[in-house]
Amino acid sequence: MGLLDQISFRRAVTEPPQSIEINDKNEFLVAWPGVLSVIPALRLRDACPCASCIEEGTGRKILDTATIPADIRALEVKPVGSYAVQISWSDGHGSGIYSWETLRRISGVDEQEKG
Repeated sequence: MGLLDQISFRRAVTEPPQSIEINDKNEFLVAWPGVLSVIPALRLRDACPCASCIEEGTGRKILDTATIPADIRALEVKPVGSYAVQISWSDGHGSGIYSWETLRRISGVDEQEKG
């Protein structure tokens, strides 16, 4: 038996949100079962998980928060399969794919449910 035979490649499946909307304050309203998360656009843009914003090998953040315009807003939100959304931002960035797991982490939903 080799090393790869001993490793489980199963990933925990995060359920999708019930809805995602953007209000007039440019906040993302993400409805999870029993919980509504309000995520400011700036926080979501700052947490972009793409390779331009996060160093692939180390996971170190490359994006400098100070370079994100304070009035950042989403121009388009597109589904990616059944596991994520891709957001095109007003600063020209649009390569980040936000999985349901990533959205939950950014929104703090899991901490809300624990506490």
